[in-house]
Amino acid sequence: VEQQLITVLKPGDIVIMDNLGSHKSAAIRQMIKAAGARLWYLPPYSPDLNPIEQAFAKIKHWMRQAQKRTVEDTWRHIGHLVETIEATECNNYFANAGYASVTT
Repeated sequence: VEQQLITVLKPGDIVIMDNLGSHKSAAIRQMIKAAGARLWYLPPYSPDLNPIEQAFAKIKHWMRQAQKRTVEDTWRHIGHLVETIEATECNNYFANAGYASVTT
């Protein structure tokens, strides 16, 4: 969060996180607030509202098809798959999750 997210936040931005324990730390909340952004949490177990779940579902489907059998091959293939998801597809995930408008 500190190295990737905080550096690009602007005052008035809204950060939406799931309920992972590390996302709820005081340090995370303080960093986001100090950047002038607001922090909202998704309701508990709400995959339909979380765009990343759609990407994970697609990656899991591709991984099952690939049938990689070693840890190294699995990680290498995941890295390749993540790189194939384009910005327009990510925008569609956000729209499908009910977020009003997303621009790239």
